[in-house]
Amino acid sequence: MKKICLAILVLILGTCFSRNGYSQETTWIKPGIHTFEVPTDYLKERNEIPEFWVTTNDEVNNFLDTKIKKGKVKQVGTSAGGRPIRAVFYGSPRKGDGTSTYSGSLGYRDIKAYRGPDHEKTVLLAMAGVHGGEFEPIMGIINLLSVIETGSDLRGTEWEQYDELINSIDRIIIIPIMNPDGRNRVPIRMSPHSGMNHKVIEFWNTGGFPDGRIIGWPDIKEHIPFDFTTPKFPGGYSNEAGVNFQHDDFMGEIQPETQALYDLSAREKPDIILNMHTGAVFPKIHRTFLEKDLNSVYDEIYKEILTGWTLAGLERTNDLDRETNPERSINSPFNLNSALSMHCGALTFTMESPSHGFSSTRDEEGEMIIFTPEMLLDVQLIAYQKTLEFLAESGGLSKWRPSKNK
Repeated sequence: MKKICLAILVLILGTCFSRNGYSQETTWIKPGIHTFEVPTDYLKERNEIPEFWVTTNDEVNNFLDTKIKKGKVKQVGTSAGGRPIRAVFYGSPRKGDGTSTYSGSLGYRDIKAYRGPDHEKTVLLAMAGVHGGEFEPIMGIINLLSVIETGSDLRGTEWEQYDELINSIDRIIIIPIMNPDGRNRVPIRMSPHSGMNHKVIEFWNTGGFPDGRIIGWPDIKEHIPFDFTTPKFPGGYSNEAGVNFQHDDFMGEIQPETQALYDLSAREKPDIILNMHTGAVFPKIHRTFLEKDLNSVYDEIYKEILTGWTLAGLERTNDLDRETNPERSINSPFNLNSALSMHCGALTFTMESPSHGFSSTRDEEGEMIIFTPEMLLDVQLIAYQKTLEFLAESGGLSKWRPSKNK
């Protein structure tokens, strides 16, 4: 018998477990109200975890409580498991109400009927941790907060280009962990790098069996809500109600996390909503199922972000024409991004970061690329920089959708 304590999780028994012919040492973990069995080997962490790798609920809450001075920290919702969902606000909110719904403003052919008298204000909403087993976006968004607060990320690198950008945007809202239930369920901070083997990372993210077999993507999406009575571990996808709210019942009985986002986006009416994830071999953004007039705007921001990543040597090749072609963008199905966009009009899309836990080859010659933690941080901060630049230069939704009611 051995006892392992990691953060607020209680790991209470290591033994041998056998099911369906498999035999592997497992550990019972009891996060929240559920108990799961996971392979003990999967609990191994990287020997040296950088100080800038801030990803757990406790670490993030401590950062928000002690390091935020310029922004205002507010609770914007409560998870299905009763955990606070916290956001940081910079700038001033919109003042005055519109006279119509978002849909009504489209019919009227003038977006300011929905957005109100200060419709030209530019607002960015960024969120990480929709899936609790995806650490890179949480790390990145905390370092973004550090840059906004101090001018430097948590490794000490200065980002002078952010100063003017931050002041050029009227309102910035940042949610470091949108799914604290899912993050609480995953009891590690950082896995060892495993070459091209993604099994451990996928187990923590999309779930698996006590013997270590993974459920995997997209199979984890077949059953929503997840059945917590099975021997399977759900990974970090779902909240404590078993729902992966990236694929919530958006027009029916929605989860409290989704409701919090609906309420927040209705109040703030953001121009862009960034939904930050991990799940690509090389950094990518996915085209959301959007209202059609926003697709050309998506093409432009795609080019800007992919240019930044390619010039930094973070894409599969250095061919700008190839990497920045929006026709190569993956089309997402209807999901949380689509629901939010249709709820408030924002250009909403997913950014996928590479993982710290496994790698792939970079080019036709088979060169292995290992994304170091520092490179993964650059992926995040370059994406935010390019998004802020695009929003500042393009002027936001009121410029993207000029009035046709004349």
